[in-house]
Amino acid sequence: MNIIIAIIVITAIISLAALNNSSIFEKYKFSVGAITQRKEYIRLLSAGFLHADLMHLAFNMLTLYFFGPIVLEGFGNIGFILIYFGSIILGNLFSLFIYQKQPWYSAIGASGGVSGILFAAIALYPAIKIFIFFIPIGIPGFIFGLLYFSYSVYMMLNPSQHDNIGHAAHLGGAFFGLVYAVLNQPSAAIANSLYIGIMALPLIYLSYEIFVRKRIG
Repeated sequence: MNIIIAIIVITAIISLAALNNSSIFEKYKFSVGAITQRKEYIRLLSAGFLHADLMHLAFNMLTLYFFGPIVLEGFGNIGFILIYFGSIILGNLFSLFIYQKQPWYSAIGASGGVSGILFAAIALYPAIKIFIFFIPIGIPGFIFGLLYFSYSVYMMLNPSQHDNIGHAAHLGGAFFGLVYAVLNQPSAAIANSLYIGIMALPLIYLSYEIFVRKRIG
């Protein structure tokens, strides 16, 4: 649990500092142009310590706090760290791939890492109840996963100029957490294969749209 608290505290300190100093945002946010043209690869990780506002920060850190212990118990400190930071990096790499022709695209937030932790937990316990604001009934984890992936895929394929959510980073992070859990807990993955397969349906469709129809990327 100490590693979770440490990440929350460090992320909060850096995020709050950046909220009061725009130069920190500009130097460390995810930026396609800065990464591809100036090779500032640190942004693939550093963007995970920045947030747009207190609500954004609180939502991510609360999710990490509640679901982190499940992943910590299932994979230990090293596994937790690999999932969290690996999901941030892979989520941003996926964003880089998707938006490589848009050098102006930028993003911030730990959502990729948090998504990785959340979906690693769901892979272990597909029936885990997930509560969403204003909905008093818990949603089974695999149903939430299906809805989450479906919405993210839809928004990626039908982008809105008013949408400020980094769906690609969310998907990339969630995918990393899910795959890590499957590879490192194969017995649980086999037992939960039906639920994992249901969740993965939107990802299969997205792969078809990207690599076969070339709709995005």
